Order: sequence, then structure tokens, then C-alpha cells
Amino acid sequence: MIDVRERAKALNAELVNWRRHIHKNPEIGFDTPQTEAFITERLLEMGIDEICNGVAGHGLTAIIRGGQPGKVLGMRADIDALDMKEDTGLPFASTNGYMHACGHDAHAAMLLGAARILSESKNDLRGTVKLIFQPFEEGGKGALAMIDEGVLENPSVDAIIGLHTGTLWKGLGSGQVGYRFGSLMAGADWFEVTFKGKGAHGATPHLSVDPIAMACQAVSAIQMIVSREINPLDSAVVTVAQISGGTARNIISPSCTISGTTRFLDPETRKMLQERIKAICENVAQSMRGHADVQFSYGPSPVINDMEMTKKLRHAAVDILGDESVVEVPEPTMGGEDMAFFMEKVPGTFFFHPSGFGEDKDYPHHHPKFDVNEDVLWIGSSVMANFALTWQDN
Repeated sequence: MIDVRERAKALNAELVNWRRHIHKNPEIGFDTPQTEAFITERLLEMGIDEICNGVAGHGLTAIIRGGQPGKVLGMRADIDALDMKEDTGLPFASTNGYMHACGHDAHAAMLLGAARILSESKNDLRGTVKLIFQPFEEGGKGALAMIDEGVLENPSVDAIIGLHTGTLWKGLGSGQVGYRFGSLMAGADWFEVTFKGKGAHGATPHLSVDPIAMACQAVSAIQMIVSREINPLDSAVVTVAQISGGTARNIISPSCTISGTTRFLDPETRKMLQERIKAICENVAQSMRGHADVQFSYGPSPVINDMEMTKKLRHAAVDILGDESVVEVPEPTMGGEDMAFFMEKVPGTFFFHPSGFGEDKDYPHHHPKFDVNEDVLWIGSSVMANFALTWQDN
């Protein structure tokens, strides 16, 4: 059998080149044709020609069939970027107004690396691997769209694995792998509330029904949900991230809109957050002679790792890195991930791939200076490839 660790390390320079090409040419949402084409070209160069393009916009899947009978494993990487300008100063920085500020460029490169190793190890591979390159993770819509278009069928996927790189997790450093049994990442929903009243001149507020005043009162009250209504031993976040209203300094607008996100680890908490946001906004508006239109958009559920799949992931990672470099993540993160939609359909595990620089050189995800440590890309590829080669072992 191929030495997966050494093969992956030898591939790291190529992984870096792939990652930098994708980083320099970011695309957002479902509109990722250049990224799709680049990944397709690399797969064809590896001899992987069973490719399905145009899945959920410009996502794609590819099949690697092993030389031995077995089950079907899905291996997923997201490929979309963010609608934000880059400020890293890197020689391969984006100049098109978008940015890979969440590591998806590295995810795609690492899955390509795993594909290269598995394409060279077909005789030792049991069953089939389905590579899934997914668009629009950032909006939480890509995974569901791919599922709706049959990505888990033909062949039917029995289990799935994926990873997230970056610096989200305390206590983990570059060169390690983080795993967790059960809840790993939070569910994420979005809300938008439009307060409606009556406009007037800024000098005559008594003639208005002021929706901006309603919004301010509601935002303050919403902040009390987590601090006063959620059990301190539970986890929840309510963030109002946008407020929009008014057209001039001396005009009281007839409407004002706030929007934001909720995060949770428990389905009952999700339900409670929606009920309370709706009640608070409607009651505040009514008390001030106005009206509130409250809308919710469902995002992914919490990412919950399957016990047996996670045991197999830990075993595969220890094979590559040794026991001391495979660390159990002590607590979930409140970041969301639409990998959850795949894992609601089939057993799966999602692991963390720390890629920071240390010494205060790291920036958080979704920051214009975010970057990843390219020296450890080989670790993601090797762990995924080793998992694919060993997960059906007794």
C-alpha cells in the first residue's frame, strides 16, 4: 500500500499552487464556473474522468472506483468565496472584489490532493469514493441544492467526511487535527424584521410613528434573550448585524429594517429564539403604534458527528500524525456549516484542520487579512485519503 503520509508531503507544493490559483480567482454563491473548470482540469489530469459538472450551479462531483468491493464514501469540499475585498498584500491576492476569507480555496486544494493519492491507490481502495465540490456554503444553500439534484445518489453514498481549516479553535495548532464526538458546530438561521410606521418631518416627530425608534427598542430587547431567557448551560447567539432606515437627516422614514443571525446547538433553542424575536419585535412595534413584519430563513442545523465515523477518523489521523497531534476539540464552535445537511442524510464526520501561523500573525475567518498556513495542507489531504482507505476495516 502507498505511504499516504509521505505521498501527501511530496504533493504539498502542488497543493499550494492549486490553492493559490483558486485564491487569486475567487467566485461567490452558485456562480463558480472558473473554479469548477479548474478543478475539472486537475481531475482529468489525474485520470479521474467520471465527472458530473454543473451540479447546483457550478458544483461538481467525481467518482473514484476502487479495485475491491465495498461501500461508497462521500468526500466534500466547499469552493465559494465571500463578497468582500482582500487586504492581505499576498502576491496571489484577489483583485476582483471577492475573497477566499474562509479557507475554501484550501479545502478544494486538499480534496484534490486526496483525490490524487486515491487515484494512485485504486487497487487498495475498497468500494467507491465520490468527490463533492460544493458551491455556496457561505449562504448555507449549496449543500441542500446539491442534495436536491441527487448528489447522494448514483451511486448511493453510505457515509461522508469533510474538514474545515483556519484558526477557529482554541488549543489547536498547525500540524494537528481536531475531532469531536457529537455536536461540533452550531446551527444557523437568519431573521429580517421590517418596522413600519408613519413618516414625517424631522422637526415634527409627534406627527410620525417612528420605525427607527421601534428598531432601536427592539434591538436592545433582543439582546436580553440570551442573557436572561436561555439556560446559561445551553449555547445560543443572537446577532443583529444590519440596520437600514431613513433617507435624510431631517426626514423620519416610514420604515426601518433590521437583520441578523441566530446560532444554537439544540433544536428547541432554535424554536425558542424564533418565537421570542417575533414576539419582542411585534410587541415593541405595537406599543409604539406601529407594525413589525418578522421573517425567518432557515439555515443549516448543527453539525453533529457520528460516533463510529469519528472513531474511524481519529484512527486514520493517528496513523498519519501520531496520537499526540490528534486532539479532541473540547467544545463546539458557534460558527455554522451546511455540511450538516449532508450529515442529516448519511452518517458522517467533520474535522478541524488548524492552519494558523501563531505569534499574533493570525486573523479570524471572514477578515480581509485572513490567510492559511500552506505548510500543513498535506495533512488535510493525507487524513482524508487515509480515511477513505481504512474506514471499512474492522
